[in-house]
Amino acid sequence: MEIAGKIVVVTGAAGGIGRALAQGFAAAGAAHVVCADLDGDGAGQVAAEIGGTGVQVDVTQEAQIAGLVTMVEGQIGPIDLFCSNAGIFTPGGMEVADDDWQRIWTINVMAHVWAARHVVPLMIARGGGYLLNTASAAGLLNQIGAAPYGVTKHAAVGLAEWLAMTHGDAGIKVSVLCPQAVRSAMTDGMGENVAGIDGMLEPDVVAQACIEAIRDEVFLVLPHAQVRGYMQAKAQDYDRWIGGMRKLNRKFGAV
Repeated sequence: MEIAGKIVVVTGAAGGIGRALAQGFAAAGAAHVVCADLDGDGAGQVAAEIGGTGVQVDVTQEAQIAGLVTMVEGQIGPIDLFCSNAGIFTPGGMEVADDDWQRIWTINVMAHVWAARHVVPLMIARGGGYLLNTASAAGLLNQIGAAPYGVTKHAAVGLAEWLAMTHGDAGIKVSVLCPQAVRSAMTDGMGENVAGIDGMLEPDVVAQACIEAIRDEVFLVLPHAQVRGYMQAKAQDYDRWIGGMRKLNRKFGAV
């Protein structure tokens, strides 16, 4: 799908990958980019920079995601591309409090579910549309020192797969973004971390990889090319891969 002339919605657009996506889509000729974020002022600033619309949205609330879709469809036009990008990082393991597990599950998984629930039927009714869901390489390879993050990102990848295989015949295209470390507020202060083992990318590089994937209608977006090799090694010999991850855990286990 070509971005030029399309109406695009980006959640988590006030900074990091979301901001770079909004800027990239505008530069690629999108007809209008809607920037949504819990930080409404930040979303408005990004929107002002690119001539789009800024909206404050809390993605932990399905009603607000539904309202975003309704507003855009009613006031701007049919959504061609919905980028469900908002996400959070929670370190720790089994000891993480249930409330924290629930919060990361809501943001990293259910926000994708709710976006699809409210936009996909509209897209199908008019012949198709595109979803870009931000997950992580952690959704393919897991995350040392952060069980809530690794688990929810696995679920995000699984949802994207399900959407692609279930609604592809109805014209719904899906891409899922799975980078390693990207320079953003989420990675500030982490220092040397396993996610940055292959280098930390700038958000604009990741956004460009997404734009190219959407143009080519590629499902898996891997800005860090090494991730594909890690996936292949995992599939080829799962036990050996677990052994390698245990070595990484010994080095990077404390987040």
